[in-house]
Amino acid sequence: MQLTLNKAGQPSDEMVEVSDAVFSARYNEALIHQVVTAYRNRARQGTKAQKTKAEVSGGGIKPWRQKGTGRARVGSSRSPLWRKGGVIFAAQPRSFENKVNKKMYKSAVCSILSELIRQGRLMVIDHIDVDAPKTKNMVALLKQYSLNDALIVTQEVSENLYLASRNIPNIQVCEPEYLDPLSLVAYKKLLITRDAMKQVEEQLQ
Repeated sequence: MQLTLNKAGQPSDEMVEVSDAVFSARYNEALIHQVVTAYRNRARQGTKAQKTKAEVSGGGIKPWRQKGTGRARVGSSRSPLWRKGGVIFAAQPRSFENKVNKKMYKSAVCSILSELIRQGRLMVIDHIDVDAPKTKNMVALLKQYSLNDALIVTQEVSENLYLASRNIPNIQVCEPEYLDPLSLVAYKKLLITRDAMKQVEEQLQ
């Protein structure tokens, strides 16, 4: 498969050869949803904890006798119905992790990349960097490619590029090994360098 190389936001005559297995994969929405959900779940701590009636301190003695007081019968002052009582169906620490094997993960990423190409949302460039760590330099560079919401993937993120882009909303810069399915679906465009494209291809084969 051949992709057009973009220069300053305009398609050039130069083409980039890429693997059909990686960049012409069938769109599998169910698999993408499963993998993205699993990826997001791994970020959840699952440390929420509440105390049940048995775990709350106190309440060891019956507040009053069972009969004869005219009040409702009760066995503990730590009943969930009482102030300072335990929680009914208390939340406990848990893991939200969903198992996704390597084959599923790679297939989902290939499916996303292929769909981005079909929708014209993937741009391949030769190189990207800025001369100084200034936001205005990065803004000017993005203006050349008409980008305001994009994931930028380059083989090596220089310090200048990182510092110049970190304050721009809806712009993320990363290296190929840190590419993930959530980032791919979160941005409108994907701007990737030729070398990074080859590295991504090797990772997914």
